[in-house]
This record gives sequence, structure tokens and C-alpha cells, in this order.
Amino acid sequence: MSEFYLVRHGQASFGSDNYDKLSPLGHQQSQWLGEYFLDRGIEVDAIVTGDMVRHRETAEGICSGLQSSLSNFPVFAGLNEFDFHSIIANYVAQHPDQALDQGSSVVQYFKYLKKAMQLWSVDGLRGELPESWSDFEHRVKDAITSIQHEFYGKKVLVVSSGGAISMALAQILKAPSETVIELNLQTKNTAIAQCFFNKNVVRITSYNHVPHLDTRERADKITYG
Repeated sequence: MSEFYLVRHGQASFGSDNYDKLSPLGHQQSQWLGEYFLDRGIEVDAIVTGDMVRHRETAEGICSGLQSSLSNFPVFAGLNEFDFHSIIANYVAQHPDQALDQGSSVVQYFKYLKKAMQLWSVDGLRGELPESWSDFEHRVKDAITSIQHEFYGKKVLVVSSGGAISMALAQILKAPSETVIELNLQTKNTAIAQCFFNKNVVRITSYNHVPHLDTRERADKITYG
């Protein structure tokens, strides 16, 4: 049976000079997810990732917990996150009166990001951007289609980012752009969305599931950044 798990990377280094690396907790979340798969007897044929550091580090942590010898992770650049730094910078340039103060909370940042994404999704950002919303849609769709064809008949972990995963899920559900934005703001670190697929269709059976963190002892280890 063809099956893939869309896995959001572990907690990244929000607020540091380099967001694109896992925090110590992010490494631990990834390890715990691998241990969960091992405990459940879930074996995977491959782990594929985007080409971001936090994707690779998450895959490595999962492999460590899973006690898997997998080390060669096929890379699909279409699974990369959109450039939210550019999206926000462009939004600030258009709405300087709404700029966030230094030291704003993660919750405030996410509310701000939502406004910027909403404008981006309707081509309302006027400055230069690395990609349009349409470009983002197409590259994610192409990545998922490639995975469907290349890994047909296999069980695969697909390690990506919140925005790309949300776009993929919205496309599978044939949902509007607003759904991408809402899902993006809800997706937990190392959460899994389980999907079954063939070469023509993908079906979702669960979303935003964190069974490896769903205990009293780990309740405070659930993060969104």
C-alpha cells in the first residue's frame, strides 16, 4: 500500500540569527518521533526532504530514534518553505505603521504573518518577491506529484515545513487559499499528516497529530515555530 506521512520539521531557532536550524528541543522532538515509529513497528522505505537544514536535521533525528540506517534523503526543493522573511518585509514596506516592535511574542508574529500571507495570496504585495503565490502553489503540487510517482507502492516520510505542508493539504482537499493560511498557523512542530496515495490521487486520514508528544510529561514540548 502506498502511504506517506507529511512531517513538519522540529522546532527551529526562532529569534536567532539563523532560523534554519533546529533548537535543542527541535532535535529532541525529532528523536521522539522516531522512537514513536519504532515502538509502533512502523518501518519506512524512504525519507524525503526539502533542501533546508531544518528538514535534514529533523530527518536525521527521526532516523536516530527509529534506529534506521537510512541516511540518503532524496531532496525535493518544492517542499521548501516560502520565504516568509521577504513576505513580511514587503508587507512592512507597504504598511510601516503596522511594523512589529522588537521583542514581539510568537503569537503577535503569527498574527502579523497571517496578514502578510493574506495579501500575498491575492497578489497584493507590490515589491519584488522570490516567488508569487501561484509559483508556490505549483512547486508544491509538482513535488507531491513526483513523490506519488517515484514512491508508488512504498511507505515514505516527507519532511517539510508548515507552509508547504499546508499548501499540499489544501490542494489534496481542493480547498481555497484561506485554508492554506489557517493550516499554516496551526501546524505543530514534528506533527504528522498521514496520507494514502496512488499515482492519481492522495487521501488524508489524519492531520497535525503529535502522538509522540501527547503525554502529560511532554505537553509543554508542543511548539509551533
